[in-house]
Amino acid sequence: MNNIIRPALVLFALLSALTGLVYPLAVTGAAKALFPLQAAGSLIVQNGTTVGSTLIGQNFSDPKHFWGRPSATAPQPYNASASGGSNLGPLNPALVDAVKARVEALRAADPGNTAPVPVDLVTASASGLDPDISPAAARYQAARVARVRGVPVEQVNALVARHTQAPLWGLLGEPRVNVLALNLALDGSGPMR
Repeated sequence: MNNIIRPALVLFALLSALTGLVYPLAVTGAAKALFPLQAAGSLIVQNGTTVGSTLIGQNFSDPKHFWGRPSATAPQPYNASASGGSNLGPLNPALVDAVKARVEALRAADPGNTAPVPVDLVTASASGLDPDISPAAARYQAARVARVRGVPVEQVNALVARHTQAPLWGLLGEPRVNVLALNLALDGSGPMR
């Protein structure tokens, strides 16, 4: 019996050390060496202060900023520890009511805007943490942001165009605009303060 238990325990300890310590440390080290920004959470640091991550949405509600997708997290929006979808189907009355309320809030913030509201401004993403909006959603909000900031809408649209990211390798995904990066550019761009 001892001939079976001892090799099993040795193999268990060896594999535990290999898969529980060596492999994770090697992968973490390689990630930090090859992709330092991503391995650290893709954090945006300004003047020594972390202002957010390019991977997790932020709750912007000031009319002078672009607003992101609604968050499906609770108790506060964009709570990374509570990530998860709303699990509401397209015919669910709660989803329909939430979308109607979000459309009304967007219309109230910019009453002169009669353009159709892009769907990503009124529906949450699967994780509830999406940091990006579509270029159409950014352009929809550009007039409001320009009016509140007192700058030409063309200047705001040019900033949106500069912050529009193409699909990965030109094939995967859709064009997108990172809301945090766009708002930081707005806040730091000369006459747009």
